[in-house]
Amino acid sequence: MCGGVRRSGWKSSVVSRPWSVEVMSIASPAKSLTVALIGNPNTGKSTLFSALAGVRQRVGNYPGVTVEKKLGVTEFHGQAFTIVDLPGTYSLSPRSPDEMVAVDVLLGRQTDVAAIDVVVCIVDASNLERNFYLLSQVLELGLPTVVALNMVDVAKDKGLTLDLEKLREQLPVQCVSVQANRKIGIEELKRAIVEAPERGAAQVESPFPEKFIEEVESLGRRANSNGSPLLARYLVERLLLDTSGYLAKRGLAGVDGGLIAEVERARGRLAAAGVVVPAVESVARYGWAAKVLAGVVKRPAERPVTMSDRIDRVLTHRVWGTLAFLVVMLVMFQAVFFVAEPASAGIDWIVGLLSGLVTRMVPPGALQSLLTTGVIGGVGGVLVFLPQIFTLFFFIAVLEDCGYMARAAYLMDKLMSRIGLSGKSFIPLLSSFACAVPGIMATRVIENRRDRLVTILVAPLMSCSARLPVYTLLIGAFVPAWTVGVGWVEIPWLQGLVMFAMYGVGIVAGILAAWVLKKTLLRGATPPFVMELPSYKMPGARIVLMRMLEQGWAFVYRAGTLILCVSIVVWGLCYWPRDEGRIDRSLLARRAELTQESGVRSQESAEELARIENQIAGQHLANSYLGRMGKWIEPVVRPLGWDWRIGAAAIASFPAREVVVATLGVIYNLGEGQDETSGDLKQTLQDATWDGTDRKVFNLPVALSVMVFFALCAQCASTLAVIRRETGNWWWPAFTFVYMTLLAYVGALVVYQVGVRLMG
Repeated sequence: MCGGVRRSGWKSSVVSRPWSVEVMSIASPAKSLTVALIGNPNTGKSTLFSALAGVRQRVGNYPGVTVEKKLGVTEFHGQAFTIVDLPGTYSLSPRSPDEMVAVDVLLGRQTDVAAIDVVVCIVDASNLERNFYLLSQVLELGLPTVVALNMVDVAKDKGLTLDLEKLREQLPVQCVSVQANRKIGIEELKRAIVEAPERGAAQVESPFPEKFIEEVESLGRRANSNGSPLLARYLVERLLLDTSGYLAKRGLAGVDGGLIAEVERARGRLAAAGVVVPAVESVARYGWAAKVLAGVVKRPAERPVTMSDRIDRVLTHRVWGTLAFLVVMLVMFQAVFFVAEPASAGIDWIVGLLSGLVTRMVPPGALQSLLTTGVIGGVGGVLVFLPQIFTLFFFIAVLEDCGYMARAAYLMDKLMSRIGLSGKSFIPLLSSFACAVPGIMATRVIENRRDRLVTILVAPLMSCSARLPVYTLLIGAFVPAWTVGVGWVEIPWLQGLVMFAMYGVGIVAGILAAWVLKKTLLRGATPPFVMELPSYKMPGARIVLMRMLEQGWAFVYRAGTLILCVSIVVWGLCYWPRDEGRIDRSLLARRAELTQESGVRSQESAEELARIENQIAGQHLANSYLGRMGKWIEPVVRPLGWDWRIGAAAIASFPAREVVVATLGVIYNLGEGQDETSGDLKQTLQDATWDGTDRKVFNLPVALSVMVFFALCAQCASTLAVIRRETGNWWWPAFTFVYMTLLAYVGALVVYQVGVRLMG
């Protein structure tokens, strides 16, 4: 292990700095240390974080951004420290609020994170030169730093020979060799972290040319001469290098129009001197890395063929790789769709059991209805998504940790680039066919903010399992069961074709929506698809388990509370006003007669009482606020072939699309215990007529109109809540709801009007 000099920051041979570098105070052993863990993607950073923190970790979001905040707690010989797991990044060159998070945390500018005492930079031993680019930026921050040299075994498999002692001589910071997946070197790393504050931050020669350093010094004096809070040297340097203008627009203290003008003049002077911004940074930092690594890495004369290379010959092949990908995706999709189904059914059973207990214990009335329908039903609507989320993120965690996810994105990039996205958008969109909620959460693997937003906005258009009850009910009731014989088996081809078409509607709409968004609101060139293909390895059981639990808890804690509130609101709209005076008196009188009968009721009396209760419930719903809303919007939905009942069912289905089936059951006087396979509901829908006429409400064009509407609409509070969580504001879920509702309305209108004309 190599020692560090007790001076901080880069060493400048030009002039001494008369202004602050914003170096954090060194912590005393008495207080808990705050440790930042940073590294490139695919260096094993998440594995190291889990190895250090174990189960003592918590997950949240940084305020105002979509970046996940992971904190862990551990200790070494009585010294406690909190680990901040920063987002994986190739550099500390921020171009968006999400990318700015790591810089703000390291400079002590993130108010919800304590000042950083130690930085642990994890590097891939098989690719040191590329990883040292980020390390050079970290050292420039002037913080005590420890280098965790991970994946030494992978470097050995590639035929690389590392002289670690020579590296420690040439890099004046503490270097610890670890194998995070096997927990080798973890105790040594903890010891180095505890010792780092006492060693202080190492002073390293600046990699930049002298002319560049002079300009940074001059800009620094200008920035900190107007009485504003001191601007960190690193941010001044970034202002000079940031030709995109992000930092200039960020509103940093001390950055005004005069300074920006001076930055432009400084770039001109550098260009005249042959120092081109921002290209100078790559040349300087990779030159520094080459100097530090001189004599450290010995490569074989001929690169050995590794097991990862042999596997990639198949899995990245244009034909065999695509077939393998389809098999993997089919298994994942079927698992999310079917494996989670028994667990969801079990949750539904528990919800039904609790509702039955409340029904027996609480007298009939508003409180009973609130508890059974609003609270228990709302909680059940939240928890029923958990099996799907757990299953999906189990597969995602396994595929990411073993190294296959990068190959899948590589294979799909050519297809996705045609609509302005990259291969990384494919997995979240595919996952959304099971459920848009985990699909949207899976977009976190997309680094490009525009691509991530576009993927989030079109993911709800993929037909999720919540739409299946609507499809199944209406296809079974109104699409002819035409069959084709295959041997002794009769296959209902038309109903299956319509079901397939409903999924196709979402796919086509999603492609068009993504293309339009990339050309308008989120305009931008398709980013070059650059992704490292990590070596294959066995996924860590702890990593997989922790990711499953993190995503499940995040959904329940954040999205679940909003869904519960929405469910209670919809219950209130369905229940109030409870005006018995507006109910048919003959029904009330007959119910009173039947309920006053002594002894055991006959089967006929029990069935009649049930029918009357359903009719009364239907009239209450018709007179409720929801029913009134349905009648109010009837002129708007009539061009779709809908009456007020279908409109009311659509409004009630806002928390979850599948609610429409139960709502139709109540509206058509069949009670709430209806599902998509209910023969009574199918027959009732087939017999339903417009009020005061004998004209049927439902026919094939109406059924297709309803299905297309639900295929394209945003009737899912959980989806909108997760969009809010992932984007950090309400604008995007509001935009999603509006554009999808308009798209659904237009689609349903076209389908109904064309269908009516075709059927004559």
